[in-house]
Amino acid sequence: MEIARKRVAATDLVVAKIRAAIEGGELKSGDRLEPERELAARYGVSRPSIRSGLKTLAGMGVVQIRRGAGTFITAGPPALGSGQLDFLAALHGITRKQLFESRLTLEVSVAGFAAERATADHLVTIGDETVAMFASLDDADAFLSHDIRFHRAIAAAAGNPALSAMVEMVSSMFQQVRQRTIRWASDLHVAAAEHRAIYQAIRAHDPERARSAMATHLRRAEHAQTIEDDRVPGGGTHEGAAGDESSPS
Repeated sequence: MEIARKRVAATDLVVAKIRAAIEGGELKSGDRLEPERELAARYGVSRPSIRSGLKTLAGMGVVQIRRGAGTFITAGPPALGSGQLDFLAALHGITRKQLFESRLTLEVSVAGFAAERATADHLVTIGDETVAMFASLDDADAFLSHDIRFHRAIAAAAGNPALSAMVEMVSSMFQQVRQRTIRWASDLHVAAAEHRAIYQAIRAHDPERARSAMATHLRRAEHAQTIEDDRVPGGGTHEGAAGDESSPS
């Protein structure tokens, strides 16, 4: 028991040391960490404690462990995995309706910020994904890929990494199920037109119009998802805890 407590304490020390290095500017996004042996000597802990600490950081999304290459500070915008939210939804009985309300609140706000802050480069990216959706109306899987990138591009255009990470965490739960039901979709033309309306509002730098277009799209998409759920062989139910009901789109 005492050995286990010491290992936990050593693991926490590793996490704290790397956090301090990041906060102090010694480590930046994309940097490669020293090998385990050198980290162990630097922090005065065992190599198993180093491995445990790095695994903890990897689970938090702070580092990426690449076999044969080493451990790197995660590059790119912050990302919050949907796994924890999914687990908490099942544990606390969070309903699909409550998750959808969270997504609606976040993405509508983000659309407004994007309309205010989008740069020319952001608009090009959002516009390209809009065009690609219209070009993929006969390929549901490709359409969904562009749909996902469209929403990520808007989140990036909002200029708030914290909001982008939260949007990604919540919307990814809906996207995972959408991937299982997209082949039964009958509304791709409508969805493409809704995305175009969102893009046009952001391009016009009209926050109110962008928020309205996003809200219209998400509410219609949620309704369409319940219809798709019923079309899927062995489709789910529609109420109860998030893990028990028809899965989010």
